[in-house]
Amino acid sequence: MTIDELKSAARTLRKFLAESGAAQLTHAQSLEAVAHTAGFRDWNSCSAALLAPRPLAAVPILRVYDEVATRNFYCDYLGFEVDFEHRFAADLPLYMRVTRGGVHLDLSQHHGDGTPGAAVWLPTVDIAAFHRELRRRDHLVTLRPGIDRSAPGGPTVELLDPFQNALRFCELDD
Repeated sequence: MTIDELKSAARTLRKFLAESGAAQLTHAQSLEAVAHTAGFRDWNSCSAALLAPRPLAAVPILRVYDEVATRNFYCDYLGFEVDFEHRFAADLPLYMRVTRGGVHLDLSQHHGDGTPGAAVWLPTVDIAAFHRELRRRDHLVTLRPGIDRSAPGGPTVELLDPFQNALRFCELDD
C-alpha cells in the first residue's frame, strides 16, 4: 500500500459518497477515513509510516532453461505467483519475476543472468507447514524433500530446481 494508492482510495470514497447522496466529505476527511481503514490512528501517522525508509532487499536472478519446467516447478509445485514476464520478442528468452510470501525470485533464460547451480537461502515461517504443503503436491515432481533439523541457521527444506539451483527454505532458530 502506497500513499498514492491511499490518496486514490480517498478520492474514490469521496466521489462515491457524493454521488450516492450519503455524505459530502472534504478531502481531509476522506484521507482520515482511509487512514483509519488501513489501521492507522490518523492520516499523519499513516503517511509517516508509509514514507519511512525501508531496507533494501536483494532479488536473486536464477538461470532457467525450459519455460514449461520453470512454471511447473516454481508456480505449480512451490506455489509462487508470476509478478511479471518480459521478452524482447516472442522467440527470445523469457525473464520473469515470481513471488511467494514476500520472497521475490527473478528467473531468466538469458545467457549471463545467473549461473546454473546457484544457491539461494530463503527465510521461511513454519517450515513444517511448508513441508506438508509440498508433500501434498508430490504428484507434480519426483522430489520427496525432508526437513533437515540440524542445518545451519535452523530447520531447512532444500530443493534442487530442474536447472540444479538449490533453494534452501529455512526457519530461523530463535
